[in-house]
Amino acid sequence: MSRSGLSERFDLAVVGAGIIGLATALAAAKRGLRVIVIDRDAQAAGASVRNFGFVTVTGQERLSMWERARRSRDVWCEVASAAGIPITHTGLWMTARRAESVQVLEAFMATDMSAHCRVLTPSEARRRCPQLVAPGLLAILESSLEIRVESRDAIPRLAEWLATAYDVTFMRGTSVGSIDLPEVHTSRGSVESQCVVVCPGDDFTSLYAERIATYGLNRCKLQMLRLADPGFRLPAALMSDLGLARYRGYADLPVAGALKARLAREQAAQVEHGIHLIVVQSADGTLVVGDSHHYAPTPDPFSLQQVDALILEEFRLALGFEPPPIIERWIGTYASASDRQILIDTPESRVRVAMVTCGAGASTGFAIGEELITSLFDSGATA
Repeated sequence: MSRSGLSERFDLAVVGAGIIGLATALAAAKRGLRVIVIDRDAQAAGASVRNFGFVTVTGQERLSMWERARRSRDVWCEVASAAGIPITHTGLWMTARRAESVQVLEAFMATDMSAHCRVLTPSEARRRCPQLVAPGLLAILESSLEIRVESRDAIPRLAEWLATAYDVTFMRGTSVGSIDLPEVHTSRGSVESQCVVVCPGDDFTSLYAERIATYGLNRCKLQMLRLADPGFRLPAALMSDLGLARYRGYADLPVAGALKARLAREQAAQVEHGIHLIVVQSADGTLVVGDSHHYAPTPDPFSLQQVDALILEEFRLALGFEPPPIIERWIGTYASASDRQILIDTPESRVRVAMVTCGAGASTGFAIGEELITSLFDSGATA
């Protein structure tokens, strides 16, 4: 028996119970593998529960990220139904109020990523949602692919479902000090496992610090708001011109350069603080709104009123009505890299370290989990 008191030897130990860790556990459990998930916290408290819960497909970087997002969206739909996770709304409306933005939408519609998308005229949009009356609205890109869950509820429910439906073992409040397979050495003793996937979020120093350091990672801090119920239902998740310059599926298009230049002139403060607009709606009608992006090795934990005001200014300009009162504020952090959106490292043949380095964990996590399990169990690494 291992010193943790667990007599079973596991096929896979997952370190970290955020969305990447849970997605990896699901992919392994579907194969009938024996899985344990080890997490230092008593409950999910990191980036996986501090986000929009918005599974974004449209606008992801072409090829692998877009494909991962499409696959993850499909798995989310399966999991939500099986685990009793409510999908609070579906779809995306990307609003455009500049001629340069319309050019980006037109160029996007000419790509293969425009499947399930169409461009609405302002009159079509207002017939669907009369409350959205932003002056100067020129067009809206509508996608039917996106879904939205309430992260702070969905992540714990997903973990509970993995435990009950797939007999995944969870060790909470437990840190992992080192890995020497088949031993995983934790603060509660050793666990035996054939393979390990480490999903550290933005913890760069606890495990494999020297390897992680070679990637030159940073941390991104973002500010988030919850606003009161506006008194009507949004037709979809809402985004704006600023997002067209940030999401690489749009921003990498050649025509996007003119839009980026205009935004730098007209909304220099928003660009400086890395602000783009996402608005999603919860089941109770409240709105989750954000966000900003500030980068540092260790971001400060403080929320700036100036940044909140800039986010709400874009809300007002893009949607055409006054933001409801703020009822909640919080900050999040996630790992960030300048040269990649996903980091998968192989410290040894039966160990993987996996991080999403662009804030798209909810949108791509299930596909990444499947890739990790394929890498470990279909490549001869466990021989």
